[in-house]
Amino acid sequence: MNAKTALGRYGEDLAARELTATGLTVLARNWRCRDGEIDIVAADGDALVVCEVKARRSGHYQHPMAAVTPRKAARLRHLAECWLARHDTMPPGGVRIDLVGVLLPDRGAARVEHVRGVA
Repeated sequence: MNAKTALGRYGEDLAARELTATGLTVLARNWRCRDGEIDIVAADGDALVVCEVKARRSGHYQHPMAAVTPRKAARLRHLAECWLARHDTMPPGGVRIDLVGVLLPDRGAARVEHVRGVA
């Protein structure tokens, strides 16, 4: 496993813990279909939540929250549709796309930010 893969996996682990701690139920991690991958699929009450996770080391790249461009948002919406079709379901609470940004400083604890409804 290379450093980028390890950073991504660590960020997803922290994101899953944060989502669970705030009351969401993680349904799947790294769910894949032919069109791409959803980092985390979760339930928030009766809503389905598609979560994009971005982990960055502080000071090295753009802030994780800047990662969801309009193109990425469209892709996530399409992947949510794929999830719903594959699971033959439509959640009564609808579908929401969230972003979990994980910022890893050179020293100290990671900072995890969860933004609901980014797209």
